[in-house]
Amino acid sequence: MKTGLIRWMGLAASVLIFLTGAARADEAGQWSKIRIATEGAYAPWNYTSSDGKLAGYEIDLAQELCRRMKADCEIVAQDWDGMLPALNAGKFDAIIASMSVTPERQKVASFSVPYAKAPNAFMMMKDNPLASELGSRVDYSLKKDPEGAKKAIAAMATALKGKVLGVQGSSTAATFATAELKDLVEIREYKTTDEHNLDLAAGRIDLVMGNITMLKAAMKQPDMAGATLAGPTFIEGVLGSGTANVAMRKDDTALKAKFDAAIAEVNTDGFNRTLTEKWFGVDITPKD
Repeated sequence: MKTGLIRWMGLAASVLIFLTGAARADEAGQWSKIRIATEGAYAPWNYTSSDGKLAGYEIDLAQELCRRMKADCEIVAQDWDGMLPALNAGKFDAIIASMSVTPERQKVASFSVPYAKAPNAFMMMKDNPLASELGSRVDYSLKKDPEGAKKAIAAMATALKGKVLGVQGSSTAATFATAELKDLVEIREYKTTDEHNLDLAAGRIDLVMGNITMLKAAMKQPDMAGATLAGPTFIEGVLGSGTANVAMRKDDTALKAKFDAAIAEVNTDGFNRTLTEKWFGVDITPKD
């Protein structure tokens, strides 16, 4: 009796394991339900509206990608500096939060094809001498033109010496500042871009560095009316690909394939171009 019961329990457990494995395999292959994380504090890419709901370009994009993937998606807010650990801990399945590809991030996550591409720039208040000292915009690729970028950084040395630069912590702008500007400026890291923008407007820091689309959006706010962009912009290298990509766990290859296909569709048929023009006033869809 006891032996028979043990055998029955073992058989039942085997069946349960088999069925559970089958269910997981089907889920991994179909991905009919996807939990997506965004920051909710990086307007206009993603932000939390006055009614507490997530909004912005990436929210609209995520909803369209899910529609095309025929997936039921839940979009949740997650602090930026804990996103990748939370992804790998299984709190959600994907990240859509203006995250670019860097060698360090590739060690812990896989990335979709890009859905947007924009450089990092500097913002300061118009009455700050830096606005004229840094000059007009010239775009540099740290990957394709490293010497040109190096000369541009050297040309800013006199103007930046002793200044305080605000960046969002754990961002590519923070990585760039530490790698290229730490001997020139005091680097002050903030949890969100909104926080460093407030300090800039209040005169507690001299300039900030961040994604140009985010900075342009910030300048439309009443308390940032006195802000302007100046100096060179940078992309690639330690700033990563300069693109925004969906991040996923390395083993979720079927999910990556679905996102890749959906992103390719919205980039090809013009949906994404229309969406970026709506939110940023400019087409920032990838061209190469």
